[in-house]
Amino acid sequence: MIPASTFKGKTVALFGLGGSGIATALALVSGGARVVAWDDNPESVGKAKAEGIETRDLREFDWQTANALVLAPGVPLTHPRPHWSVDLARAANVPVIGDIELFSLERAQHAPDAPLVAITGTNGKSTTTALIAHVLKASGRDSQMGGNIGRAVMTLDEPTPERHYVVECSSYQIDLAPSLKPSAGVLLNLSPDHLDRHGTMENYAAIKERLVAGSDCAILGVDDDWCRAIADRLETEGRKIVRISAADTLDNGYYAQGSALFLARNGEARPVISLSGIGSLRGRHNAQNALAALAACAQCGLSHEEIQSGFASFPGLAHRMEQVGRKGNVLFVNDSKATNAEAAAPALSSFDRIYWIVGGLPKQGGIESLRPLFPRVAKAYLVGEAAPAFSATLGEATPYEISGTIEAAVEHATRDAASDGAGEVVVLLSPACASFDQFRNFEVRGDAFRKAVLAQPGVELIGESET
Repeated sequence: MIPASTFKGKTVALFGLGGSGIATALALVSGGARVVAWDDNPESVGKAKAEGIETRDLREFDWQTANALVLAPGVPLTHPRPHWSVDLARAANVPVIGDIELFSLERAQHAPDAPLVAITGTNGKSTTTALIAHVLKASGRDSQMGGNIGRAVMTLDEPTPERHYVVECSSYQIDLAPSLKPSAGVLLNLSPDHLDRHGTMENYAAIKERLVAGSDCAILGVDDDWCRAIADRLETEGRKIVRISAADTLDNGYYAQGSALFLARNGEARPVISLSGIGSLRGRHNAQNALAALAACAQCGLSHEEIQSGFASFPGLAHRMEQVGRKGNVLFVNDSKATNAEAAAPALSSFDRIYWIVGGLPKQGGIESLRPLFPRVAKAYLVGEAAPAFSATLGEATPYEISGTIEAAVEHATRDAASDGAGEVVVLLSPACASFDQFRNFEVRGDAFRKAVLAQPGVELIGESET
């Protein structure tokens, strides 16, 4: 835990008592602050009380005594309208911050030179964060990973000059962290997302830009118009920037061609990293993640050799194109986190011959947008509520069966794939659907797939993925 000592002797109101909220409250108490906490959910309030945290309805709180409101990132700050606790804080001129801000203040106070890599973007944040943390750890550095992935940031170890922090930041967290100043800030990409919380794409992009604008080195994917504009603007302002591209060559920066990652300087480029044979980094989307990790780790002082070695041993993230096992020429891949068609597209784009397990609780539009990728599908195995609708979309062009359950789909797909004469075939769970018709969440669905795969005779486990 990182005690929030910068608030020692001060009074802090805290709203939002999920797991990270309780962790943040305990960090504040450990640092010597008086914390008064609340949540709209009585069960969450009860859990906080059980941890010894002072709780009180903040509508009855004396806001003139507060030095800050610490808000959970899931609570509306601006849109569709501010939460009532935000209104009360602002009426009393009390600053509204989040746990990333507390971390930033502690780092600035106790170890301002501690390397901090902060990662944001619409897609790919978690994989890039996990990859950077893995490479740093594999190189022998003290690597701490948290934020919007895994551990709440205030549960990490205390800042020291040699300790490297790798923190995934959502737009909600950035919005609550005005003093965030990473050593390397990564903005992977931007596309419309969370507009119910930010109002417009312009507001959403402006919040994401804050992370790189406050960085010693801004690393920006330039494969979309929004990020290109931000890169150009920061460069004009004299900021240190590194461009990355998985789509085009660059005169300066890092770019990908095939499985090779190039470093370009003043129009001259040389390959520095190869992704060939690294199954956990397959696909163009992972090329962008790897480019960002390469740039960030180089900024942290790692050699290309250390980065190459770390990439080679990266197991990937659970439920995100996770390689589960292999049986002869058949690879089993768990992409359970693909809960809509857009999220399923990267996996379908990454393999040439697929036995596709798809279905669940369908989203609007179904799988129609994936039609250009159907030629890669040798056969589809339909599960859950979406099966009738998806069978109509697949029609006669793509062979399919209605399997009903994950277990039946895995058994039948394994049998069919084993008789396929292609070089490598893939049994792929990429559902393009929510899980809630049959499973509590996508993690439970992915675990069911993994269990079913490993129950097939002759399947060899491929390591354990990072969570």
